Amino acid sequence: MLKRYSSVKRNVSHGRDKSRPYMLHTKLPYSKHILLTLLFVLLTVATIHAQIIMGAERTELYFDQLEGKKIAVCGNQSSRVGNSHLVDTLVAAGFNVVTIFCPEHGFRGDAEAGAHINSSIDEKTGIPIVSLYGKNKKPSLTPGSIDVILFDIQDVGCRFYTYISTLHYVMEAAAENEVEVIILDRPNPNGYFVDGPVLDTALRSFVGMHPVPVVHGMTIGEYGRMINEEKWLANGVQCRLQVVPMDNYDHNMRYQLPIAPSPNLQTAEAIYLYPSLCLFEGTPISIGRGTKLPFQVYGHPQLTAGDYFFTPMPIKGVSENPPQKGLQCRGYNLSTFATEQLDKDNNFNISYLINAYRHFPDKAKFFNANLFFDKLAGTRQLRKDIMAGKSEQDIRNSWQADLQRFKEKRQMYLLYPDFE
Repeated sequence: MLKRYSSVKRNVSHGRDKSRPYMLHTKLPYSKHILLTLLFVLLTVATIHAQIIMGAERTELYFDQLEGKKIAVCGNQSSRVGNSHLVDTLVAAGFNVVTIFCPEHGFRGDAEAGAHINSSIDEKTGIPIVSLYGKNKKPSLTPGSIDVILFDIQDVGCRFYTYISTLHYVMEAAAENEVEVIILDRPNPNGYFVDGPVLDTALRSFVGMHPVPVVHGMTIGEYGRMINEEKWLANGVQCRLQVVPMDNYDHNMRYQLPIAPSPNLQTAEAIYLYPSLCLFEGTPISIGRGTKLPFQVYGHPQLTAGDYFFTPMPIKGVSENPPQKGLQCRGYNLSTFATEQLDKDNNFNISYLINAYRHFPDKAKFFNANLFFDKLAGTRQLRKDIMAGKSEQDIRNSWQADLQRFKEKRQMYLLYPDFE
């Protein structure tokens, strides 16, 4: 079984109806020796170990619904049932899996960001694999070809991480063809806070499809419920959606992923820093692609500040043509204090962007001309505020009203106790 680590705060009721499903119930360990018991409590009050049961592992909640059905699986390397891949588990159980859909990075998760992925055949099972990245982001379904789609992908809780965009198109195709979608839920490693500007839908793209903040604080199952009930699918259609929830999960947890969700997010520090550093993808600044510390460092050959130096080089299957390839970059290594800093602040950090802009000589070339930065940020205002020299706090204040409205909406779709 997988283990998780929770934060100090532990409130079973969270001010909610205690009869609500999916709530946690915690029992203190029994001991005949009261002193040993007190010592145990003191040692474990900051870090409580428990077991999360993933949605995919709760087969008693969805296997019966798969009998006699033509099944498609939308998954990747994170789609696990214990030590077995979900597809292998289903085939071994005798179910009729007819198609595999895979998102960005491929079915086995070995393609770098943005790489073209060809459709193919799964060598182990012989099941056709259809890529949902590139030109064909939406499944092509025909009536009767598929009865149910199982969606089981580990997300990282950021608006521009494209797995939730793939979920959108899967749900949309399913709704249009009367196909049921079952999301097998997984933890959100950034699910313990909500922050960042809410997307201006005029900037809608595959790296930002919905009016949510940069960090939305929802599991992929909760997010799917929001997509469906808010009628964000084309023409307001809604699909037949079921979420198989986890057991023993809540939004206070700092869950560390046992399997990397994509080639450049290999560590907990990278995943924690990802929401803040990804915006650099809309600038010339390197965030360590082509090094041993992707999404843990930032720098550029022309940056005039920082005491860390690195040189991006091609890494096969991870980053074969990284920004600033072969050039020594000056900047900052954030990996050594990422966890400590984020434990303290719990926010989407724009200080790195502000600092890099101030120390970049050619400011006219800092933001990419194709507006990719604005699409990642979800707003044009962040770029304008940084260029105008506004303070970090003033910029943060500008998105608080929209953020509060989103938080209120978010509460309607949560399946697990919240951090607030």
